[in-house]
Amino acid sequence: MAELGSKGVTAGKIASNVQKKLTRAQEKVLQKLGKADETKDEQFEQCVQNFNKQLSEGTRLQKDLRTYLASVKAMHEASKKLTECLQEVYEPDWPGRDDTNKIAENNDLLWTDFHQKLVDQALLTMDTYLGQFPDIKSRIAKRGRKLVDYDSARHHFEALQTAKKKDETKIAKAEEELVKAQKVFEEMNVDLQEELPSLWNSRVGFYVNTFQSIAGLEENFHKEMSKLNQNLHDVLLGLDKQYSGNAFPVKAQPRKKTKLFARLRKKMSSDSTPAKANKSPSPPPDGSPITSPETKTVNHELEPSTLEAPGASIPKSPSQPAEAARAGAEAAGSEVAAGAEASKTEADSTSLPAVVVETFPATVNGTVEGGASSERADMPPGFLFKVQAMHDYTATDSDELQLKAGDVVLVIPFENPEEQDEGWLMGVKESDWIQHKELDQCRGVFPENFTERVQ
Repeated sequence: MAELGSKGVTAGKIASNVQKKLTRAQEKVLQKLGKADETKDEQFEQCVQNFNKQLSEGTRLQKDLRTYLASVKAMHEASKKLTECLQEVYEPDWPGRDDTNKIAENNDLLWTDFHQKLVDQALLTMDTYLGQFPDIKSRIAKRGRKLVDYDSARHHFEALQTAKKKDETKIAKAEEELVKAQKVFEEMNVDLQEELPSLWNSRVGFYVNTFQSIAGLEENFHKEMSKLNQNLHDVLLGLDKQYSGNAFPVKAQPRKKTKLFARLRKKMSSDSTPAKANKSPSPPPDGSPITSPETKTVNHELEPSTLEAPGASIPKSPSQPAEAARAGAEAAGSEVAAGAEASKTEADSTSLPAVVVETFPATVNGTVEGGASSERADMPPGFLFKVQAMHDYTATDSDELQLKAGDVVLVIPFENPEEQDEGWLMGVKESDWIQHKELDQCRGVFPENFTERVQ
């Protein structure tokens, strides 16, 4: 019988809870439809908004603090591995061996202490602060349900009072339920009305204490770490003084095509020498005009009427063309103009057909160089940028530049990009270019890691 009675009580509670949920749901629907009024408390609603904001900010702060602690732990591990590496490479006979071991040990202890204090003074305090929010949030939700119960009981009592056929027994019972619901609601409402503003105001002191603790711990940590770093610096400085003669040399990257490029450059220099000495070569046997990469000579025979003059005769066979000045890739525009003027003078004196010299921009690997030279006439053709030597470099081959720290080099492109090795540049020292204006005798390759770009 007792078991049945127990089951009956349980069933009654379940039925009562289900009935309450149905009544609350019905009341909310009526309130949303505007068929039932709802008890409003704007001051309390503002407190609830502040509570939700405070909870959101605290949750974010807790998350970011955990991320910060994880970063501190990762930095601890990285620092520990770095000091272990130093201990391994530091040979036993070097001065300061014991000091480096002690510094490494203190470094590890300092990181461990910093992490633990952050947990104790910041993270645990943060967890305690947020630990009160779930209970208050639950009470706020319960207060909302009790408010719906109170409104439902009030509406039910008012409906019985305004009914045409009144039942005093039901009215008395409804009034009793209304008083009970009102009492439960007001008790919870009063408690929350006092707690929520107090909790909202407490956030300022909590934030101040938390960030002051973090800042103070960081300050002390960095002070102690700075002392350790200074001690390590002094130890390494002593090691450097003892072995000062073994300075770490700056080396250039190895070249793969040094010999090949030297032969190509030597051949290019030998080919360019006769071209400069023999500026008026004899015409080809077939009488075709001479052309160069920079100039193109076109013969136009004039109409007979244009050549008729007393004592003049029109040649019946094609005459030899005027000799044009041949220029290399470095020839200036003045030489081309001089050759054209000479051709014109000779044609007028011998009554030969006029020779028209048309000048075209020189190209290297299909790239027109005229635009760059017109923009920066003081720079070598194809000028790219300037670099300054940071270290002395001793040339190891005939095609390399000899550099001293402070030398300025004008970087130019390779004539054949396939000849460029990784880590090497082509250029001419600015002082040589200003003095000679010649690329063949002055240009050369140099290691890029010995220089720093300045323009």
